[in-house]
Amino acid sequence: MSNYFEPEITPELIADHGLNTEEYQKILSLIGREPTYTELGIFSAMWNEHCSYKSSKKWLKTLPTTGECVIMGPGENAGVVDIGDGQAVVFKMESHNHPSFIEPYQGAATGVGGILRDVFTMGARPVAAMNALRFGEPKNHKTRHLVSGVVAGVGGYGNCFGVPVVGGEVEFDPRYNTNNLVNAFAAGIVDTDKIFYSEAKGVGLPVVYLGAKTGRDGVGGATMASAEFDNDIEEKRPTVQVGDPFTEKRLMEATLELMATGAVVAIQDMGAAGLTCSAVEMGAKGGLGITLNLDQVPVREENMTPYEMMLSESQERMLMVLHPEKEHQARAVFEKWELDFATVGKTTNDLRFSIFWQGNEVANLPIRELGDEAPEYDREWIATKPPLEPKRDLPKNDIADVLLQLIASPNLSSRRWVWEQYDTLIQGNSLQLPGGDAGVIRVDGHQSKALAFSSDVTPRYCEADPFEGGKQAVAECWRNICATGATPLACSDNLNFGNPEKPRIMGQLVGAIKGIGDACKALNFPIVSGNVSLYNETNGVGILPTPTIAGVGLLADWSKMAKIAFGAEGQIILLIGAADNWGSHLSQSQYLAQIHNDFDGPPPPVDLDKEKNSGEFIRAIVAKGLVSSVHDCSGGGLGIAIAEMALAADMGAIISPPPDSNSTAAFFGEDQGRYVIAVDEKHLQEIQNMAKASKTPALIIGATGGHTLKLGQARAISVAELKSAFEGWFPQFMAT
Repeated sequence: MSNYFEPEITPELIADHGLNTEEYQKILSLIGREPTYTELGIFSAMWNEHCSYKSSKKWLKTLPTTGECVIMGPGENAGVVDIGDGQAVVFKMESHNHPSFIEPYQGAATGVGGILRDVFTMGARPVAAMNALRFGEPKNHKTRHLVSGVVAGVGGYGNCFGVPVVGGEVEFDPRYNTNNLVNAFAAGIVDTDKIFYSEAKGVGLPVVYLGAKTGRDGVGGATMASAEFDNDIEEKRPTVQVGDPFTEKRLMEATLELMATGAVVAIQDMGAAGLTCSAVEMGAKGGLGITLNLDQVPVREENMTPYEMMLSESQERMLMVLHPEKEHQARAVFEKWELDFATVGKTTNDLRFSIFWQGNEVANLPIRELGDEAPEYDREWIATKPPLEPKRDLPKNDIADVLLQLIASPNLSSRRWVWEQYDTLIQGNSLQLPGGDAGVIRVDGHQSKALAFSSDVTPRYCEADPFEGGKQAVAECWRNICATGATPLACSDNLNFGNPEKPRIMGQLVGAIKGIGDACKALNFPIVSGNVSLYNETNGVGILPTPTIAGVGLLADWSKMAKIAFGAEGQIILLIGAADNWGSHLSQSQYLAQIHNDFDGPPPPVDLDKEKNSGEFIRAIVAKGLVSSVHDCSGGGLGIAIAEMALAADMGAIISPPPDSNSTAAFFGEDQGRYVIAVDEKHLQEIQNMAKASKTPALIIGATGGHTLKLGQARAISVAELKSAFEGWFPQFMAT
């Protein structure tokens, strides 16, 4: 081991690397000596929460990850699911929360870039993107700045790269004032016989660095993302990467072209922890060692140290193991695309991770132990006690006034201001724009097949009862996909929580994972990829627990696809999956939050058997061509669902008075497992017969037509007035 000058390894330096005393002692016992500064950085990168999942691994193992259509579950760059005809969809959702709060444009942009690389690293061409964004309360001094920067970053990167944004979420809550969330999703399509993996194979093969040059941006980014924020947040700005979407586009084209030559043995995106993580994962998965020569690494800054090169998270970079006889051919591909191509190492049979720089050996570590021996904690956790239903004496509200207030509120108003900044039509396959239940795209080259995508979670439910909230996140995602007529295939989870060292927060994580697991099993909706983002706290104040679920479904015939808009005048409106009183659960609803500032009580329970039954019924009537107007009931309840259907069609409706005297609960309760459909009268009897046979509640509640919306006994609201309220909030907020 070289004795070239390095900082002294002190307790302070160890702590600055996010390693505690026990973890450092484990390092000493593993390698039998004090680590070099570069080795300390490598352990810090590999053993932080972001890369090792040390607090969540125990519970993640309980999730269902296999299924009839699953080709590859968690453990690779992205999950892979069979969609028939020799093709598969490759997808994943991942967070870029900490960087996006520090530097919103680049944080969000590089989050998009990273998730796109995860997809095309597997050999798939990206065909769809989504993003789930959560910000602090609108009146917070920083919220508008963050919204502007994040949305611009998502659009700036994705639009230049050329992938359509098909859906997502944007929500506001005071609990995100100092920790906003940016969860990025991407999906691609690949032939099932052309999928690429990261497992290195063969001894003495070249390890090749591809793409952009390495700089000092993003050094320590993964470690930063594994710790709480404090008052020194601005000092962390250099840990945020800088993205270049045009370089990424060239990298994708070069990578896919290279894959077609047969030169690639293994491939890994340089994401979190950069060169360190990519090299270690490739070698360890293949049971091989890796030797790197950092003198060969392309750099864009002078005098970069081994530590900086190994921990840089500069964007648009890949690491590959290539067949040596095709190395020259591979180099020609990357030089054609004007990208760096450098042989920086080789595979070995000694299970060591050896790094050389300027003739010095600056690291020599056991490669498997860097990953396999990472700490795994069974952290203390306290289960969240579900709250009891409080007694309320609510004043009678004018239903029409409430509807207008809700549909103009920050969390229920139109997101058009956001998604119109994204390219939603590029590639020419988009069948539904954002704003519906799920985004839908054609499978390019196939006559009838389409894919549906949705992203969902209700954080206020998860805080009140993490188990029910976790179930509901899965169920709503599944429901939104069913609402288009698509069959849900699989999903990706992005688990955003606070500090897991606090038993209460750890209890939220455990409860949510248990709920997610139960729902995924019951709905045959396995988790095939995902991400855990912990320590979303600033000065001890954490976010709402936010386990985002992003799902993918398959539509056999997109010509029969359902949308949320009413289809025609005079259609019959039915409520599917509801009890006779239409709705009753007001606790944790948008109604109580927005109208009464009431956040008490339990979330609506999710009956998974009824959820499955209602979803299968909806898919059956869509597949038979009996209905083309379908919308799920979620935030804001039945009233908001009907209003959104009317707005999408620019058409009114008359809804009967609900059978229960509590019309507020009927229209604004957030009972789960419900859909609203609008059908031609000629199909009504067949739909009712199918509903009876499948024991699915199907209640006639009204009819479409006219230019006003009338809910029960409430005054009629013109669709124009409704539209003004719905479309007005976001532009006004961003303009002030």
